[in-house]
Amino acid sequence: MVERLLDSMISGPSAKRFYTLFALAFITACSSREVIVDGSFPTPLVDPVPVSLGVVFTPEFREHQLVDDATGRGEVSWSVSTGVAQVQFWSTLLPAFFQNVVFIESYDDLETYDVDAVFVPEIADVQYAIPLYTNVKVYEIWMRYRLRLVEPEQLKDNDNKTLSLDNMQPFAEWPLTAYGKTPTAFMQSDSDAVNLAAVMALRDAGAHFITSFGRVPGIMGWLENPEESQ
Repeated sequence: MVERLLDSMISGPSAKRFYTLFALAFITACSSREVIVDGSFPTPLVDPVPVSLGVVFTPEFREHQLVDDATGRGEVSWSVSTGVAQVQFWSTLLPAFFQNVVFIESYDDLETYDVDAVFVPEIADVQYAIPLYTNVKVYEIWMRYRLRLVEPEQLKDNDNKTLSLDNMQPFAEWPLTAYGKTPTAFMQSDSDAVNLAAVMALRDAGAHFITSFGRVPGIMGWLENPEESQ
């Protein structure tokens, strides 16, 4: 029925062009975008906190990915991988903010390195907003973290000689939110806009971490006597 109606309205070369444009529009509406976040993260200029900190990046953190399957809504689906950029960002920020930083990957690392506490970041949520009905490529991304500081001994499974996060009881635990937005509408592509928004969100996370760290409950007492963390 629809095909006959279209044929009655458009014929010959015009019909061919119409069907081509219609098909392209349909494919675009149902297509997907994949972004592996990549950017630069300047080293912050701060006076280092005088503690030795271990850092654990879990597999979930290293491989974090936001997946939004929007085919049911007739919109573009997105896959935004932030894990590599997350590790790069925090690996730049933390060694500048603390006097000594050790990246812990195993039980042997905990046995070998003397650290005052271990920092375990977790990505609790990532959301994004896109311009659906305009050509203005301004995208927004929100990130929410769950950050924890724990005594090194709590991460040791001595029976199995493994690193375990199952029974840890942090002496400090706090949320951190970050926001990023493309600073200009004149981006080359939607993917570039999403990537830049994610990079800006990570930089915002760093600024919030630096300014709020000393005010987190449990942190101030630990900084005064890190060897007796609660």
